[in-house]
Formats: sequence, structure tokens, C-alpha cells
Amino acid sequence: MADLRGKTAIVATAESDLGLVEPDTTIFDLIGQATHRALENCGLELSDIDGLFISTSQSRMVAMGVCEYLGFAPRYFDSTQIGGSSFMAHITHAQAAIHAGLCEVALITYGSTQRSVSRAAASARELNPYEDPYRPMMPPSAYALATSRHMHEYGTTREHLAEIAVAARKWALMNPLAWEKEPLTIDDVLNARMISHPLTVRDCCLVTDGGGAIIMTTAERAKDLKLKPAYVLGSGEHITHQNISSMPNFTHTGAIESGKRAYATAGLKPSDVNVATLYDAFTICTLLFLEDLGFCAKGEGGAFVADGGIAPGGRFPVNTNGGGLSYCHPGMYGLLVLIEAARQIQGVCGPRQVDGADVALAHGNGGVLSSQCTVLLGSAATL
Repeated sequence: MADLRGKTAIVATAESDLGLVEPDTTIFDLIGQATHRALENCGLELSDIDGLFISTSQSRMVAMGVCEYLGFAPRYFDSTQIGGSSFMAHITHAQAAIHAGLCEVALITYGSTQRSVSRAAASARELNPYEDPYRPMMPPSAYALATSRHMHEYGTTREHLAEIAVAARKWALMNPLAWEKEPLTIDDVLNARMISHPLTVRDCCLVTDGGGAIIMTTAERAKDLKLKPAYVLGSGEHITHQNISSMPNFTHTGAIESGKRAYATAGLKPSDVNVATLYDAFTICTLLFLEDLGFCAKGEGGAFVADGGIAPGGRFPVNTNGGGLSYCHPGMYGLLVLIEAARQIQGVCGPRQVDGADVALAHGNGGVLSSQCTVLLGSAATL
């Protein structure tokens, strides 16, 4: 395998409008907003983009729709769909395509109007003959199952999970684009409406509209653009199952393997990471990924997050934008995870900027803990 470490870089990021968008806004409108904002961000033109990487739940043939809407015809395109981790996979695929000469400037983008049109309409579930007869509330019931098992095996408490939601809210209060604007306490989380035991509504992600765009190119071209590049140092992907009833082990996710591969290709270890952005569809996700990506031992996630461990001023900064729990969660949230990681490397996060952020880990989750993809980004100092 070719050594691709540091050969490509993220040179621009942008969100579309977030939260609840204007009536009759489409996913293509949001993709267009984010794309043009990202282009302005780095000084490139639409005509410079020759690679498209796109995934969404609201269009079966989204690559064609985006090309038509934006009015361009890229040389290379990829619409891999593995849920919320798709965009981390797109980073790996764009890296390979650029290296192979199939494209030079890649656009990775996404849009969702799930709050406007309802989550059910935006992400219609396929018939599941193995689980549907039991009438689970999906996806919360799947994550509640993993949560219950972790609590049973390792003594993890609801208070530990609440710490994750509270930390996310504290970071969100430093992000002007975050949906949630009010402080949150552990008692608020514990006493909130129960969704699927032991998860309350505050253990669950937001339901928002929104989208984003990332522009990637060669390390050489990145040096001539407006902003400091965030170099792609390594990545890894792993799929373990589709349905939660087929998950091999409810407390061990595919992040164990995707993380190993990402660290190996980057030549790094968990202790080298300065900031992590982890897909937090539910509080248990953050805890599992902290363990499986090597930031603490299996079963010690509760102690790791306790006492504000991942909040501002804590031992390790996690989800500095507020995460899917308090910033935004437009369905497949992984692109926004990557955007925050890249911005931390670029040093443009304002009051939530982590000092000395030279290595950022972005981790995506798809389905019901089904697909896991990890990306490591670094500053020029890491090359």
C-alpha cells in the first residue's frame, strides 16, 4: 500500500444553514450553500472541483442530483453510503483518488432536512424481519441495549453518561452556531423524559436540519490557499454488522479495528492526539469510542468522563463544537465531526480552540454501532 500520510489536506470547511431551515429548502440547497461557503473559505472556484464524494438518506441518486444542482461534471465521484461514518470513508477514498490522479480537488458534502420533513420521512427504515416483530424504538432501543450491557459489565452509571451530555453542552455554549443555548446539569439529564431505558432525551442527539462541505486537495496545492491545511495523516474503516441483534459484542465496537488502522497509517498512538471529535448520536457512543480508540481502558470510560473529564478545562477535550448532543445533528452527522476536527487543526475555533492542537482524531459511526471509520488530521508540525 502506498504511503499516503500527509499527501492530502483539508483546505476548507463550511456548514450550511443549521437548525430549522426556511420552508421548502431542499437538501440540494443546503449542499449548495455549504459548497459555495467552503469555496469562498479557501479561494477556489467551483470549476476547480473535479471529485465529488456525497452521501445522504434523502436521495437515491444523490451524486447526479448534486452535479445537476451545482452545474458541474466532476471527473470522479463516489456515493458510498454506510450511515453517519460515510464521510470518514470518503476522506480515505478521496485520498486514494487524488493519489491515483483520478481527481485533484475533492468536494465532500452532505445535506439533510430531517427536522423540517420529520426524521421518519428523511430516514425511512428498511423492513427488518429479525427485530421488527419485537417493535423496538429505533435507533434509541439499539443504543439503550448497548448502554445497559456496558452498565451491567463495568458498573457504568447514568451519572457517567450524564457527564457526557453536560460536557457537550458546555462546549456548545462556546459555539455561536450550536442549537442548544441553555446550560445543562447532571440532574437535568437524569430527570429528563425517558426515551428508551436507561437513555433519557438528553442522552439522545438533536434532530436538526443542516449540512456541510469539506474541500480536500494535494499537500502541494494546499500550501497556496488561504487557510492553514489540515493534513490527512491516517484513516481506518471497519464494519461489524448491520442489525444490533447481530452485533458481536455490545460493549466492543468496530472502532477498535478502525482506530488501529488509523493509528498505524498515521504512525501515531492515542497519547499523541490533542483533541477528539467523536460521533455522539447517544451518550454511550462517546464512552464506547473513548475506550475503543485507546484513550482509556475498556470499562474505564465512566471514570474518564467523570468530574468534567471531557468538558472545557478537563483532562481531554472531546466534541469541542458541542457534538450531536448540543450543536447539531442533521441525521448522518459524520461530516460535521470532521469539520470540527479540521478547524481545530487550522486554529479557527475561537473561544473553544484547543491550545497546541496539532493532532485531531475524528471518528464516525454508522447504523446502530455498525460501521466505524476513524481519521487522524495533523498540522504541518506533524509531517
